[in-house]
Amino acid sequence: MWICGVSPIRKSEIMKYRVLLLGSGGREHALAWKLAQGNRLEKLFIAPGNPGTATIGENVAIAATGFEALKRFTLEQKINLIVVGPEEPLVNGIADFFADDEATDKIPVIGPCKRGAQLEGSKDFAKNFMQRHGIPTARFRTVTAGTIAAGEQFLDELQAPYVLKADGLAAGKGVLIIHSRDEAKQQLRNMLQGMFGAASSKVVIEEFLQGIELSVFILTDGKNYKLLPEAKDYKRVGDNDTGTNTGGMGAVSPVPFATPGFLQKVEQQIIQPTIAGLQQEGITYKGFLFFGLMNVNGAPYVIEYNVRLGDPETEVVLPRLQSDLLDLFEGVAQQTLGTKTCAIAPATAVAVMCVSGGYPGTYGKGYPITGLQDVKGSTVFHAGTAQQQDTPVTAGGRVLAVTSLAESLPAAREKTYAAVAAIHFQDMYFRRDIGVDCLHEEDGRRDDFNKPQ
Repeated sequence: MWICGVSPIRKSEIMKYRVLLLGSGGREHALAWKLAQGNRLEKLFIAPGNPGTATIGENVAIAATGFEALKRFTLEQKINLIVVGPEEPLVNGIADFFADDEATDKIPVIGPCKRGAQLEGSKDFAKNFMQRHGIPTARFRTVTAGTIAAGEQFLDELQAPYVLKADGLAAGKGVLIIHSRDEAKQQLRNMLQGMFGAASSKVVIEEFLQGIELSVFILTDGKNYKLLPEAKDYKRVGDNDTGTNTGGMGAVSPVPFATPGFLQKVEQQIIQPTIAGLQQEGITYKGFLFFGLMNVNGAPYVIEYNVRLGDPETEVVLPRLQSDLLDLFEGVAQQTLGTKTCAIAPATAVAVMCVSGGYPGTYGKGYPITGLQDVKGSTVFHAGTAQQQDTPVTAGGRVLAVTSLAESLPAAREKTYAAVAAIHFQDMYFRRDIGVDCLHEEDGRRDDFNKPQ
């Protein structure tokens, strides 16, 4: 095996990795934290990283979309594994960029090729992919400026509420759920006229599905896959799911209603047909795949694909992973993932996001963060922070994710909220009900995820 010009290794040797992790949010801090737990990490670089990742590896002042600069750095530092956190570099083709260059084509990239990334980069591509491969999803119609009449006719066929999705990436803001048909028609026109920029030059109209949402994650080498812990995230800014949508205010794992029977349906009806469909279409996919699902009376439907881990779901998924993440990534790179063990702790994880007051609207930045040293027994992941001299300060809407593991959901919630109470910054806000809706179901939660897969 040759990786980045390194001599072939003997079987008696243990491969060490010099890893470049791309991204700067809570997801990337959690990935860095997990990578550092293994015994095969020689050096970890994070581009561009944040103050949290700086405590684990070495931050590099290169944007995750700066492909040429990343290539130069990779060669200079003899990187032999690249892990992509956010979606934008994947949709822009970073895996293809490295694979197509003679100098870097032996360096594995954990993330799909550009065509595979279209599962997230284009809602139209994803919906048609599901349709081609018989994967359950809501009825839909893709509309452009030239087919508005057909779009309005499709809206007439649907019952309220109406779901409108920008086709392209829109920073998590490109989905509208509207209760009035007339308003839906007007918003359809607004979207096509540039409400979300180029992302809404096409709009996907979907039938609204009534059910309970959850997120399921796999890691795949394109042929084999490992099922990771499922999670439930909380998008609304206010308690009891009130207020506007955000990037996520917290998450829990496991999800009580995700029984072994339900997850078997997910694997048979959704995951396996997706992997088979990618292979049939000649799409190279090596990385994480996120299935945003709706449980409709016990039947799983796909709401969306993401081609990376979610945030804040990562902050509850990775703490439950007991296996060496680098070992799993090696299986992805070598297409030997089926020989690897993916062990999951039976514990419950709860993450609460501490956000800037005013988020997801206008909010202040640069406020000092105190109390981090007082957090005991929980893990704090930096999401939107910066460093001013020796003091961490707020630098985004979602500032910190606080995660705790415990034997039960009530115990995990108690630990997390005790840790949150120790942290302070001006106008700090957080939801107080993360996981409350799952409490009545927790007695039936499954604990079989601790068995190796």
